[in-house]
Amino acid sequence: METIKTDLLIIGAGSGGLSVAAGASQMGADVVMLEGHKMGGDCLNYGCVPSKALIASGKTAYTMSHAAPYGVGDVVPQVDYAAAKDHVGDVIDTIAPVDSQERFEGFGVRVIREFGRFVSETEVEAGNYRISARRIVIATGSSPFVPPIPGLDQVPYLTNESLWELRERPDHLLVIGGGPIGMEMAQAHRRLGSQVTVIEGAKALGKDDPEMAEVVLGSLRGEGIEIAEDALAKEVRGTDGAIEVETQDGRVFKGSHVLVAVGRKANTDTLDLDKAGIKTTRTGIQVDDSLKTTNKRVYAIGDAAGGLQFTHVAGYHAGIVIRSALFGLPAKAKTDHIPWATYTQPELAQVGLTEAQAKKEHGIKLEVHRFHYSHNDRAIAERKTKGLIKVMVVKGKPVGVSIAGHQAGELINLWSLVIANGLKMSHVSNMVSPYPTIGELNKRVAGAYFSPRLFENETVKKVVRFVQRWLP
Repeated sequence: METIKTDLLIIGAGSGGLSVAAGASQMGADVVMLEGHKMGGDCLNYGCVPSKALIASGKTAYTMSHAAPYGVGDVVPQVDYAAAKDHVGDVIDTIAPVDSQERFEGFGVRVIREFGRFVSETEVEAGNYRISARRIVIATGSSPFVPPIPGLDQVPYLTNESLWELRERPDHLLVIGGGPIGMEMAQAHRRLGSQVTVIEGAKALGKDDPEMAEVVLGSLRGEGIEIAEDALAKEVRGTDGAIEVETQDGRVFKGSHVLVAVGRKANTDTLDLDKAGIKTTRTGIQVDDSLKTTNKRVYAIGDAAGGLQFTHVAGYHAGIVIRSALFGLPAKAKTDHIPWATYTQPELAQVGLTEAQAKKEHGIKLEVHRFHYSHNDRAIAERKTKGLIKVMVVKGKPVGVSIAGHQAGELINLWSLVIANGLKMSHVSNMVSPYPTIGELNKRVAGAYFSPRLFENETVKKVVRFVQRWLP
């Protein structure tokens, strides 16, 4: 067995691990990275990248069949599901070199294609290697959680990992789980010609603001997607091509395929964390604000840390670890400025507190201001008027923003910047947006905050009348 000593050992070559490796190696640290599966992790191979590619295929098909309002004749799109999956594969292949072993070896990282497990507080074994490191970063990501529904293990089912291997379009896709992954794949498959039923045990898109979620759910229902809520799966039965899901209240849903999308679980089972003195929680590895585990030489980032499960969070965590592990500087991870988006059409995006959370935390100090897409000229021109932006404000500062509508995932970027830097509504109001853009919505909702202060304020009116009386 070969023994290796290094400054930094990274377990997992997903988005978080790769970001740490790239930064640390280029700043002069000796870095070893372990990856027993695919470089790029879940995001590149099974998650963000392939799902957005398939969404793009569905969006194109939908546009072709709904062109009449723009003066272009509707056509029935000839969907080739296998070719759509080829498009997905091409997108992955185009991005893959950025995450490749060769690229990171070019940075000076030693990449070992083996899974790792702890053998002591500072040592990890991987294949025929024993690696001793001054600091270790666990970036093992997460996998689809498959719930113990009776009968599920007796039928062929799909997850976000196996879905991409499917080459024939499902006639009727049953989606167990109404979260972002389930809803995105439901709409993409509906637009590519499948019948789709979503089976959700509680409320669909339940982690988002209900007012905003309803904008999206209404659109999806309008496209012919059946969304069954308060439908907790009790049993799954059937055979390939003929599957039934029965819920606790006796409803039975029939389809040809079933996609399980009820959440994710951190990949920690094979790490032998107890040998390193690392504790876990129900959702992942226990970490403090600096992302250190109960073993202070070891960090956990991204999905493995058991918090928000987004690629951009893993990238953000990487910056925290680099500052702490490489420079010994204090660095703490926050969540109040972390945005997320669901890439349905219309999109759904959030940063900071929802309205309900803000009311609970701030009470009567809270102001809530809305601006609807129907008052945005670019949205009108493009017939994308369904949706609104809602800003929760306390003492002139936004504490949360919810957006449902066209390009919500793009619009939320500004509000993440604002909240991250403690900026005020006045900073947004002072911004000048080019006309006509969807981005004007951000400025207009800031205007909605100031309008009553200016136009409904008697003191302001008295000042204006006084000044007018004395102006030459």
